[in-house]
Order: sequence, then structure tokens, then C-alpha cells
Amino acid sequence: MTNSGPEPDSDDLTVNRHDELSRYEGRRGADLVTVISFRLRGAVHVVTHTETDPRWRGRGYADQTTRAMLDDIRAADGKVQPVCPFTADFLSSHPEYADLLV
Repeated sequence: MTNSGPEPDSDDLTVNRHDELSRYEGRRGADLVTVISFRLRGAVHVVTHTETDPRWRGRGYADQTTRAMLDDIRAADGKVQPVCPFTADFLSSHPEYADLLV
């Protein structure tokens, strides 16, 4: 289910990819807010899990982290296979990312 909470300020969250951990992290300052885990199969990112720290839920951070991840994958000419229900729902609600689906 996508988050319908208020949109965060774009400067609130920093999203980084950590290949050694096979995940994207959304951080506010030193706080780890959202994690999206994936497995690589060639150029396909199999997205397995999205988790937001309970203290930060309802603020749109999972959506923002997902957008950053998808934009990063697109820039690398990659594809996405959503196993994670959150990511699958996000993709079904955002047709602008349909070209990334395997």
C-alpha cells in the first residue's frame, strides 16, 4: 500500500545505494529512516523488502526512497522485479515507471 501521508520536504531525506548491503537507505541526518532491500540478477533488481522505522511512518519517506531507487535504476538502464508488496503497489500506482518492469 502506498503512503498517503504528507509529502516530506525534498531536502529532508538523503537516499544512497549500498551495493555491499544490497539495499538503498533513506536517511534524515544520522537517522536511518527507510531501507529497500534488493538482489541483483544481471541488470534486474529484484526488490524484496521495504521497511520504514516506525517513528518515521506516515510521512512519505518510503515513497521518496522508492522513487530515488527507481530513478537510479533507470539511469543505469536497469530493470525491476518487485517481490516486495510495497514496491509492487507503488509501481502499479505510478505508470511513469512501467518501463522498468521486467
